[in-house]
Amino acid sequence: MLHSPRLTQLALTIALVIGAPLAIAAEPAKPGAKQAAVPATEVTAKAPLPLEELRTFAEVMDRIKAAYVEPVDDKTLLENAIKGMLSNLDPHSAYLGPEDFQELQESTSGEFGGLGIEVGMEDGFVKVVSPIDDTPASRAGIEAGDLIVKINGAPTRGQTMTEAVDKMRGKIGEKITLTLVRDGGTPFDVTLARAVIQVKSVKSQLLENDYGYIRITQFQVKTGDEVGKALAKLRKDNGKKLRGVVLDLRNNPGGVLQSAVEVADHFLTKGLIVYTKGRIANSELRYSADPADASEGVPLVVLINGGSASASEIVAGALQDQKRAVLMGTDSFGKGSVQTVLPLANDRALKLTTALYFTPNGRSIQAQGIVPDIEVRPAKLTAEADNDNFKEADLQGHLGNGNGGADRPTGSTKRKDRPQDNDFQLSQALSLLKGLNITKGD
Repeated sequence: MLHSPRLTQLALTIALVIGAPLAIAAEPAKPGAKQAAVPATEVTAKAPLPLEELRTFAEVMDRIKAAYVEPVDDKTLLENAIKGMLSNLDPHSAYLGPEDFQELQESTSGEFGGLGIEVGMEDGFVKVVSPIDDTPASRAGIEAGDLIVKINGAPTRGQTMTEAVDKMRGKIGEKITLTLVRDGGTPFDVTLARAVIQVKSVKSQLLENDYGYIRITQFQVKTGDEVGKALAKLRKDNGKKLRGVVLDLRNNPGGVLQSAVEVADHFLTKGLIVYTKGRIANSELRYSADPADASEGVPLVVLINGGSASASEIVAGALQDQKRAVLMGTDSFGKGSVQTVLPLANDRALKLTTALYFTPNGRSIQAQGIVPDIEVRPAKLTAEADNDNFKEADLQGHLGNGNGGADRPTGSTKRKDRPQDNDFQLSQALSLLKGLNITKGD
């Protein structure tokens, strides 16, 4: 192989940049101690540099600069090389440029620009992990599991997830057309406009007297506090202690690990919540519950599905292992890895997979997911028309109730539409909570 002086110089420069941190990491200096000179042969034995590969890299870079159809500068080539190095590790590690880093910070704080879709990769295509509630994506009918095969007519196959996400982001108000495939069917187009995504991570309401509902759309920095406030508000609105709560984690793509721990802790009074394992020391973490119980120990049903990922699975797994809740729905997504954001110079960062997390019983969820205690698949509910037949209370001159109480003629039991009336899984969760209270004799 022929090497120009420039190639050799570039290879040596790269070797120094890559090799220096390895040497420092391998031989940390002790406080107050002087570092002795280490023979070159010993350094090579501990951290050998792939000099042949570095020469090849330098040669490829030189050939591109010399022969590519358009001029390409060194900065662009090196940044692309870094992106490639990270994108081939796993689907969740990535190099974040200034814009990507800023968007990540905004998403965890609760406001960012885009379509409102959490995505992953499957068979070379971009796959929708879950649409975020109240965003252009959810309003357009995009569903978890949809494959995005084209963006504005350009195929996504062969693109990295970062490249595809970059194309879906843009100026607020501009329209974009996604070509989707659902359940192996015929491709269809969905046109939607980019918007500022303001995600309210926690929503809550009383389903009916004594039974509360909390939905978490994703885990942001303040989600733990918001769930605590939601539990307090539900009790206040109910006027007394609740008899059951449904925690809805369906289509929740995850988010901040610490927030997941805080949410689980609201329902637990002791024991392990989650622990992580990795290669570096600070990736070995254990999180346990404190004695405070914001939920007051009320019966709990947690709803999950294939769009429940990462932090959602941490909460579901902890509550399942601790026998604190009944999990209902379908198998979760199966993302059991932890990403650490490592800031770099010039407003850049690495999002690097540094650990796997495990439920209290030592289960790894990676690529397997959480299996619900009771499988309930989605179904459409069709309400039958109210029966117009007369009741005893409709008859003229009927006897009153001997124990007192108002008559209940036809039409007296009509009620307003409720979330559980059009959501089969939610209606089943509520029915289970009622059944638990009946058998307990409450």
